[in-house]
Amino acid sequence: MSIRVSFFALLIALAGAAQMLRADEQLEELPATMAVADGGIYEGPSYGEPVYQGAGDGAQVYRGALTPGPAVYDEPWTWQLMPEGLIYHSYLAGTKEPRMASVFAYIPSSGWVLDFTVGARIGLLRYGTPHAIRPEGFQLDIEGAAFPRLDIQHDFDLVDVDFRGGLPLTYGIGPFQAKLAYYHLSSHIGDEYLLRNLNFPRINYVRDVIVLGGSVYPTENTRLYAEAGWAFNTDGGSEPWEFQFGAEYSPIYPLGFRGAPFAAINAHLRQEVDFGGSLVVQAGWQWRSAVSRRLRVGFQYFNGKSDQYQFFRDFEQQFAGGLWYDF
Repeated sequence: MSIRVSFFALLIALAGAAQMLRADEQLEELPATMAVADGGIYEGPSYGEPVYQGAGDGAQVYRGALTPGPAVYDEPWTWQLMPEGLIYHSYLAGTKEPRMASVFAYIPSSGWVLDFTVGARIGLLRYGTPHAIRPEGFQLDIEGAAFPRLDIQHDFDLVDVDFRGGLPLTYGIGPFQAKLAYYHLSSHIGDEYLLRNLNFPRINYVRDVIVLGGSVYPTENTRLYAEAGWAFNTDGGSEPWEFQFGAEYSPIYPLGFRGAPFAAINAHLRQEVDFGGSLVVQAGWQWRSAVSRRLRVGFQYFNGKSDQYQFFRDFEQQFAGGLWYDF
């Protein structure tokens, strides 16, 4: 049996090598503008869809050999203004990351709420490879988002809203990425909530933070990350140190309408609550674009200190369903 398995493994390996050589030959036949349009030949599962379409003889380069592996790129590093894609992606289960999102949550202690995220993160300048999926090099991004919470049981009144804006400088090489970033965060109570709770002690929660983070892809579809943040300016009970770490499973290849599953977990520890914090677990289905943006739908479980910072000392447990659009 072992000899038979080894024989078939050898056949698969030879077939994969032949497919890669054939893809290389086809790439040489394409116009230069086509060859660098998305950044290289992808070595991974073949889904029968062309990455490039050549001219004349209909030459194509297909995504994939017979065995999964990392993307293969050979472009030189160049300067790019407003590049496609991100080098260091936002954390999927990070609740204070810039994206577009709507989370319908049940909190046993207070009832039903809608947590929105209205924001984006885009690249401003890159010196690196030009492709959008897993690029390499240095990149400066800009990010911004608002995080309002609406009380469903009180006519969708605004409970509070947090605002975040920042400038991440990121670097990626192979499976490794690093981030040095600044962000400002402030929290504001909603007028309707104050009218119903006249004795609520409104706080001026503010953080100006320097962040150092790192991530690694042990396989092309899984990611591990950790970061530390230190606030040089705080108010409203905020204290300097915070830490995040987590793991994600998110297939890298666009799969069209059929999509693919995803799963993510994130822990966020904060000095202001004695290095307690929150744990978030997400799972569901995702659709990924050719420039690595993701539309996700799924379930979320939150346990720990509230991530709505007017209530940062309060414990919350959430059972939620969500829709997320990640940049």
